[in-house]
Amino acid sequence: MRSSSYSVMPVRALRTVVVLALTAAVTAAVPAARAGTTETPAVTTPVAAKPYMGWTSWTMQSSKYPGLNPKGDYSYLSEANVIKQADAMAAKLKKYGYEYVNIDAGWWMDWSWTPRFDEYGRQQADPKRFPSGMKAVADRIHAKGLKAGIYLPVGLEKGAYNDGGNPIWNAEGCTTGDIVYDDLRTTNGWDSAYKIDFSDPCAQKYIDSQARMFADWGYDFLKLDGVGPGSFKSGDNYDNVADVAAWQKAIRSAGRPIHLELSWSLAYSHVEDWKKYSNGWRIDTDVECYCNTLVTWENSVDDRWDDAPAWTAHAGPGGWNDLDSLNVGNGEMDGLTKAERQSYATLWAIAKSPLYTGDDLTRLDSYGLRLLTDREVIAINQRGGPPAEPVTASDPQQVWAAKNPDGTYTVALFNLADAPASVTADWSTLGFGGRASVRDVWNKENLGTYTDKITQALPAHGSRLFTVTARGTDLAWTAHEAEAGTNTLSGNASVADCAACSGGRKIGNLYTGGKVTVNDIVVARAGTYQIKVAYVSGDSRTVLVSANAGGATSHKFASTGDWSTVNSVHVPVKLKAGANTITFDSGTGYAPDIDRVDVQTSL
Repeated sequence: MRSSSYSVMPVRALRTVVVLALTAAVTAAVPAARAGTTETPAVTTPVAAKPYMGWTSWTMQSSKYPGLNPKGDYSYLSEANVIKQADAMAAKLKKYGYEYVNIDAGWWMDWSWTPRFDEYGRQQADPKRFPSGMKAVADRIHAKGLKAGIYLPVGLEKGAYNDGGNPIWNAEGCTTGDIVYDDLRTTNGWDSAYKIDFSDPCAQKYIDSQARMFADWGYDFLKLDGVGPGSFKSGDNYDNVADVAAWQKAIRSAGRPIHLELSWSLAYSHVEDWKKYSNGWRIDTDVECYCNTLVTWENSVDDRWDDAPAWTAHAGPGGWNDLDSLNVGNGEMDGLTKAERQSYATLWAIAKSPLYTGDDLTRLDSYGLRLLTDREVIAINQRGGPPAEPVTASDPQQVWAAKNPDGTYTVALFNLADAPASVTADWSTLGFGGRASVRDVWNKENLGTYTDKITQALPAHGSRLFTVTARGTDLAWTAHEAEAGTNTLSGNASVADCAACSGGRKIGNLYTGGKVTVNDIVVARAGTYQIKVAYVSGDSRTVLVSANAGGATSHKFASTGDWSTVNSVHVPVKLKAGANTITFDSGTGYAPDIDRVDVQTSL
C-alpha cells in the first residue's frame, strides 16, 4: 500500500489570496479618459476588491406579502420606493459599509410590464415608475454618499428589435437587424431576447451604447440577468459568454467604473469565464420564495449549504460567489425563525458572499438590525483571506471553517435538521490538536479554552459562529491512496486516471454496491478519528463509511463542481489500536469517487 506521513493544516481554505491577482474585470475600475478629452481619471478602489454590500429592490418586488405590490406584480419598484430605501440605508447601514442601492428588473416597464425603448433599442425609464428619469435617481443616491445599481437581461430584448430597423447609437450603418441571427434565435433564462451575433462588429457597438448610457447616467453597478450556461438553460443559444465579454469590454471604455454582476445559477463548467469577465456570479437559484413572505427556509435559503462548497476556491478580490440577497432584517415578513435568520447571515458572512439585503430598510426590527450591522461578522466577510468551506461532510450537522490571515480560525457550527441537535467542531479538522481559545462572535463572549473540540446544542436550523485561536500543536497525518494495489475493490469499483488527484488516480464507478476498502490503516491508540477524505463528485452524493467491517454510517459529500476537481472533508470513524480497514460503500445508490484517506498518526 502506498502511504506517507506528513504534517498538514488540512483546511483547504489556507490558499493565499493575493490581492494583486485580481480578475481582468477589475481593470474597469480606473478607465482611460474618454477620447477627445484631457480628463485624468481619479484613482479609485478596484471594483470588487471586497464583497459588495448594499440593497436590492427585487426581493420586495417579487413577494406576495400584503401591501408590497399594490398595483400588481413587481409594482413595488418605483422611484419613490428606491429613494426611500436609499434614505434608510444612508441613515442606518452606510456607516457599516453598505453602499449599493440596486434597481432590479422592471425599471423600463410600465405597471402592466410593457417595455419602453429609445430610438436606438436601449431600455428607457418608464415615466410613471421613474418620473425623474434614471440619471436623476442615480444623482440622488450619490448625494447620500451611496452608489447606484441598475439591471438588464442578457441579449437584445425582443421589443428593442423593431423588425431590425432601429439604428445603433454612435455606430453609423449599424441596425438592430445586423446584431442578431437571421433565424431570430432566442436567449436568456426566459427566452425574452434575441441572441446577439458577436461576429458582426455592430454587436459590440450596441453593448457599448448601453454601457455608455449607464455611465452617463452615473450608475456604478450592473446586474446582467438570465445569463447562460446557467439560468436553467443550456445549449448554444444560451451560451452568453460572448455577451459577458462584450459587456466587460464596453464597461472599460465607458468612462466609469461599473461592477458587473452575473445572474443566475451560473454553470460551474464556465467558472473561469465568469472570473475572467465579471466581478461576481450568482451560484444558485433565487433565494426569494415568491410567496407571502420574502423567503422561506426550504425555498430556498437552505440550498446554499449544498451548492456553495464547489465554488469556494474561486472567490477572491475582483470576483465573488454571490449567494443572493440576505433577507434577515424584517422579522415576520422575512418568513424565518430567529435561529434561521442567524444561520442565513452566518453562512453569507463566512462564505464571503456579497452582503446585500432585499429587506424594507425602513422597517428593520432590532434583531434584524443587529444581524445586518454586527461589525465582527461584517469584518469576517470583508477582510482578506479565503472563504470558509465545510470541513465535515454535508450532513444535517456541519462544521465550516477558514484560516484567517492572523492565524485564527473562523469556525461555524450548523444544525440544518428540523429538530434540535448537538454539533461538535473537532480541532483535528482544522489541523491541530490540544487547546484553543474560543470567542462566540454573535454573542460577543469569550468562552475560554477548550481541549480538542467544542460541542454546542443548537436549535433546529440553528448555528454558532466562533473565532478560534489555536494553542495546541499541528497534527501529523498518514496518507493512504484509495487506488493502492493492496486495497480491496468490490462490485463495479475500478481505478481511474485523475490528473487532480494526489496519486494521479482515484477509485470510481462506486454505484449500486460498488465499494473500496482501504486496508492496513495503522494507529497507535484506539478511539474516534476524524479521517480526511479527498474525493471527486460532479454532484452531491452519499457514501456509507465503516471501519473494520462494522456498522456503516451514511455521509453526504457536497459536489466538487465537476468530475476533475478534488475537495476533502472529515468524517468520524472508530479505529482500534493496530491495523484497521475503512470501507466506502455506495450501497444502493451512487457514491463520490475516492482519491485518498488521511488519518492522524495518533490521538
